[in-house]
Amino acid sequence: MEEPTPSQFPETQSTRPTMLTVLCILTFIGSGMQLFSSLIIAGFYDMFVQVIQDFAVKFKLAGMDQLLAVKPLFFVVSVFLYAGSIGGAILMMRMKKAGFHVYTIFQILLIISPMYFMHQSAPGTFDVLLSGLFVFLYSMNLKFMS
Repeated sequence: MEEPTPSQFPETQSTRPTMLTVLCILTFIGSGMQLFSSLIIAGFYDMFVQVIQDFAVKFKLAGMDQLLAVKPLFFVVSVFLYAGSIGGAILMMRMKKAGFHVYTIFQILLIISPMYFMHQSAPGTFDVLLSGLFVFLYSMNLKFMS
């Protein structure tokens, strides 16, 4: 009787698609930078307000009053939400479907939170488009995850 060779057995370990790897890396970069900036702003909020006020006066920018009206709690919540987004990407990097659901929930919360804290009537168009694009592209890779 002949010994089976490893090539005769189907490969059970799935490999991560390149697109999923790229998406996860982009999420780590984008959400990581947002997490870091929100953490810094929350920690140095008074200094942030002063800089924004000086910036608005110097360059005569409209709409800065809305940014100044935001409380430090918004930035603390943002830190938590971006950390959740990164957590979902980590799970997807490990090929876990649960990561997609975690990521999607935190992206929805990231879209909604400025509406609550800044009293906006609608979410930002760019935020919706970018988050929607990433969720869509991640969903294309669900078939590879367990």
